[in-house]
This record gives sequence, C-alpha cells and structure tokens, in this order.
Amino acid sequence: MDTEKKSIDILLVEDNPGDVRLIIEAFKDTKIPHNLAVASDGIEAMNILKRECNYCDANRPNLIILDLNLPKKSGREIIKEIKHNDKLKMIPIVVLTTSSAEEDIKETYKNHVNAYLTKPVDLDQFINVMKSIEYFWLCNVRLP
Repeated sequence: MDTEKKSIDILLVEDNPGDVRLIIEAFKDTKIPHNLAVASDGIEAMNILKRECNYCDANRPNLIILDLNLPKKSGREIIKEIKHNDKLKMIPIVVLTTSSAEEDIKETYKNHVNAYLTKPVDLDQFINVMKSIEYFWLCNVRLP
C-alpha cells in the first residue's frame, strides 16, 4: 500500500501581487506536497485550465483558489465556464475575495463553488484563513 501523499496541484487566480505573496508564503510551511500555479487574470486562468496557448503542458489542478474581481475575465465568468465544462467541473473552487456582498455569495454558490471566504484585512487573520484552507482542503479532503 502506498503511504506517500500525492502532490496536490493548486491554481491560484489572483491579480493582487501582495495577496499572491502572502498566499505563497502561507503554503510554504505546509508539509503537504503541492505545486502552486498562479494566474493573474481570468483569461490566463482559463488558458491554464484548458491547456491552451503557452500552457499545453500545465497540470490540471486539484483545487482552484479564485478571486472574483479579476481583469480580462471576472471570477464569476470563470466559475460559470468551469462548471459548464465536463472536463473541469469536478475541480473544487474556493472563492477568496474582498467582496462580502450577499449577492456575490448567493451567485457563486448557485454556480456550484465549494467555499466562499472573504479576505481579512488583518495579516494574522489572513494567515489563519490560509491555514484553514490548507488544513481542510489539503489535509482532510480527498480531491479529484
């Protein structure tokens, strides 16, 4: 029986360089083998997911961490596109965004996201949110 943990591929879709750095730092401490790819806009994210353009060799992620407010193609559009694509719809999506608008929360869950988290402003709270994502999604959940 293979007791080694399989490496988890994570796609982070985030346009704020400061948040990207914080998330990368938060995942550095994890003992779970993982690869973190970063897309800074919605079009790049979809190219990675569909393995188009310069991303034909990209790993299909086991988990997507997605901001809603992105340039070129919004997180809302990405969610709809992923969840209507038979090859991508099983990938869990965790929305991590500044929006706490009830309309955004309802719309994203209606479109089958797996979790919706509002980014805390406080650095310690932000790190705690990232640790909770790590603990739940990387340590406990069986990902496709």
